[in-house]
Amino acid sequence: MIHRTALVDPSAHLGQDVAIGPYTIVGPNVVLGDHCQLAAHVVVERNTRLGAGVKVGYGSVLGADPQDLKYKGEDTWVEIGDGTILREYCTINRGTPATGKTTVGARCFIMTYVHIAHDCAIGSDVILANAIQMAGHVTIDDRAIVSGLVPIHQFVRIGTYAFVGGGSRVNQDVPP
Repeated sequence: MIHRTALVDPSAHLGQDVAIGPYTIVGPNVVLGDHCQLAAHVVVERNTRLGAGVKVGYGSVLGADPQDLKYKGEDTWVEIGDGTILREYCTINRGTPATGKTTVGARCFIMTYVHIAHDCAIGSDVILANAIQMAGHVTIDDRAIVSGLVPIHQFVRIGTYAFVGGGSRVNQDVPP
């Protein structure tokens, strides 16, 4: 069901049984997989692909331009895997030409106020708790868990099954 106040660009592709809440905007070149749910006041700006069963919480913004001074309007993407849950007020920026995309794997749980910057690569089954602020080019491998209120420096890798405690500052790689 698409709420009557939602705006959906004609170039967007909507799968079967998609729900789009009030005042939500779905921009150009967006693909919403089957059974996606977008809450109220979500913005999926452009060039974003959501897999099947993705749930996006109130006020989230996906597919905005990368926050990188080298970005000059190139065609880049956000890709989010099947079954991922994004809670309220998450932001995920598109990639830069360096990688062309920002990715989040399948079955991730991304909690409130998480920011995933340009060119990040998040694996599958990752849990990111509230208010994680991620710089560009961060890699988080499968099944890692990052607790709340954690800033992550650019070009850092967090390994498979790693656990980062709440309130930590990640400015170097974290081994698997």
